[in-house]
Amino acid sequence: MKDKVDKVIRILEKAYPQAGTSLQFNTPFQLLIATILSAQTTDDTVNRITPSFFQKYPYPHSLASASLEEIAQAIRSVNFYRTKAKNIKRLGEVLCSQFGGKVPETMADLVKLPGVARKTANVVLSQGLGKAEGIVVDTHVSRLSQRLGFTRKKDPVKIEQDLMRLVSKRKWITFPFLLISHGREVCKAVKPACARCCLVTLCPYPEKTL
Repeated sequence: MKDKVDKVIRILEKAYPQAGTSLQFNTPFQLLIATILSAQTTDDTVNRITPSFFQKYPYPHSLASASLEEIAQAIRSVNFYRTKAKNIKRLGEVLCSQFGGKVPETMADLVKLPGVARKTANVVLSQGLGKAEGIVVDTHVSRLSQRLGFTRKKDPVKIEQDLMRLVSKRKWITFPFLLISHGREVCKAVKPACARCCLVTLCPYPEKTL
């Protein structure tokens, strides 16, 4: 299976040489906020609101001192904006009180933050800090990993564990974003374009026969 994974990576690297997060950010703090906002919301939607949001709230203490309603109104175009506003305000408070106003640089500390689970932490670590502590698992990574036969699990944490055993650690940062790019362009949840898929000879997914 590791040989198959290596082949998939080589093919996708040629197809998507610029694979990486499409969220726009300048600092790990901005990426952390953007990733929280992106849950069940498209990156395009997040990218439309973050420039003005980061101008208004450039630092953790800016969020900590803002009212909950102000934050909610600033992000109201994203899904579940009230829950996210609560998490973001609390996150600003925790960053200031426990981490000196800085984004922590380990998985163990990141997942202690409000609204931050392993997926968000992995995005910040890999895309914002260049650290490979795990593999980002979102809906695209889950779907493609299952279709390609890399895992039979459905829980994101268990999928990540399977992938970490199969993927060389030097590819942990880029691998999930290769799958994400392919999932968005070709291997979609509904009506995947198997006829034009560059992985068709490696994929057992039944749609490829259509």
